[in-house]
Amino acid sequence: MSIFGMRTARAAVVALAAGSLALTGCSGNTKDKDNAQGGVSKEEAAKQGSAVVFGDVKASTGPAADVPGAKPGGIVSIYQTDDFSHLDPGQSYVSDARLLGRLIHRGLTQYQEDDKGKLTVVGDIATDSGTTTDGGKTWKYTLKEGVKDANGNVITSADVRHTVERLYAPFITDGPVYLQNWLSGEGTTYRKALPDGPYKGKHLPNTVLETPDAKTVIFKFKEPQADLPQALAMTGYSIVPAKGDTKEKYDTAPVALGPYKIAEFKPGKSMKLVKNPHWDPKTDSVRHQYVDGFNISFNQDDEAQTKTILADRGEGKNMVQLTGTVATTQVRNVLSDPAAKKRTIQGYQPYVWQLNFNLDRMKDKKVRDAIALAMPNANIFQPDGGAYGGEIATGLLAPTLPGFEKDYDPFEKKKFPNGNIEKAKKMIEEAGAKGKKVVYAYANSPKRQQQAVIIANALTKIGLDVQKKEIDGATWYEQVGKVDNGLDLYMTGWGQDWASASTVIPPLYDGNQLQDGSSVYSHINDPKINADIAKAKKITDPAEAQKAWTALHHDIVERINPAAPLYFTKSLQIQGSNVGGARYSTELSAIDITRVFLKS
Repeated sequence: MSIFGMRTARAAVVALAAGSLALTGCSGNTKDKDNAQGGVSKEEAAKQGSAVVFGDVKASTGPAADVPGAKPGGIVSIYQTDDFSHLDPGQSYVSDARLLGRLIHRGLTQYQEDDKGKLTVVGDIATDSGTTTDGGKTWKYTLKEGVKDANGNVITSADVRHTVERLYAPFITDGPVYLQNWLSGEGTTYRKALPDGPYKGKHLPNTVLETPDAKTVIFKFKEPQADLPQALAMTGYSIVPAKGDTKEKYDTAPVALGPYKIAEFKPGKSMKLVKNPHWDPKTDSVRHQYVDGFNISFNQDDEAQTKTILADRGEGKNMVQLTGTVATTQVRNVLSDPAAKKRTIQGYQPYVWQLNFNLDRMKDKKVRDAIALAMPNANIFQPDGGAYGGEIATGLLAPTLPGFEKDYDPFEKKKFPNGNIEKAKKMIEEAGAKGKKVVYAYANSPKRQQQAVIIANALTKIGLDVQKKEIDGATWYEQVGKVDNGLDLYMTGWGQDWASASTVIPPLYDGNQLQDGSSVYSHINDPKINADIAKAKKITDPAEAQKAWTALHHDIVERINPAAPLYFTKSLQIQGSNVGGARYSTELSAIDITRVFLKS
């Protein structure tokens, strides 16, 4: 999945007891601790690969535990750099939509996080995190009583079936595909099972998805899927009520199940959220409804966000950053002021920013290797928060993943943090590529524009003719996600959907998944990689699976090089002095927006 501008994706196969699981996932809250580079350390990141608990009925029963000192009332203000990429949950796979989704959407399951960052997968509209008695091939969910959408309609199993089946429709192109693949076939073949979704009266067979009564949903897989409870917690699998589904138009006016609903939306300008009167806290063990609403303004970059909140006047006192972070130019001002520093939260994120090579166009590996060597990684993350926003990436897997190899550095980034220009230049000459035109695309936000200057300069230094192309940040992933995008180089950020490389390598590097809207941004489609991915998915021992994914990572980076690793991400956010309840969520990789309140 992404942070805006980044897609996330967060599986380790688990030990199964009858109806219960224990698995690897994200937990461990980051502490307000500086390291030599600034911000949180890799040791803090490693904690996000510790055990996730699967919750029972008791853990899934609302209301959510009270936030100490919380008071009702008031409006929280939010500045956002860009409009939300999608509002339709089925299209949502970036973190801006994910954080908004936590307020307005609900799914079968969700993450519950304690004050130490420990995560429990609980039932959201379901009574628990799911039960299985056959090793994960069959999963049963029972729906809670009293869950309604914002129109007052009771949510039934028919709505869950509709939610799943609409994901097969051709207009759904940008969301996750784990569930569809598990139910109906790998890659893009799942679409053949229900080409029109549920809209022409056809449905998935009961041998795959059964809804025997209004309260029961049963998933049936050919292979064990131990990670289903975590997958169903993704925003992309949130409920779309059948009565409210407007197909393509749903992306601008979704029907809420969460504590808030959209009262006003001016695309590209602003959004107002107000309380959803049909949300019942007794059905929700995760969310709160302390404030009366949220006023969100778009086109406000990190600089504007930070300055307004740091000044702590007017609406700035009631303001939080959602996906924004403290601007690089303001980090010193924030952290040198004790009062301001107390209003910050920080944590390690699961994202890796990388420069993708469109392998349909960038076919010479020597050229790709030269570009990877030339990248001035240490400079590239400076516009994105500096040392508190990132650090040099040496590979394509993040430090938040189990088995992270801290010494793996195939492009010598520790030795040449600003790039090995001379070696790269020589490789370009050897490849006969001096003067080669490359179309380099970047988003039109200030930080991406600043990074574009740094990257383009490095490309020019090694002898390439750079053709820069600026793209609207709000539609960035839709544009670069097209198979025929006409681009050579473009940055994307990806983080695991849960703590396993199985949620990173297949979405990004399995050529069988390549289609418009997929996350195979490099257009890699290597038979050996595809086959090895298929084998690794079937390994049930977590340690053996981890070894297989590590070997795959090496093969992808060293034999093919589909993307140059740029930087791992961290987050430093600031809130107004009147905001209470703010904490960093290791699951959301940002502020836990569900628990904020206003002190007065």
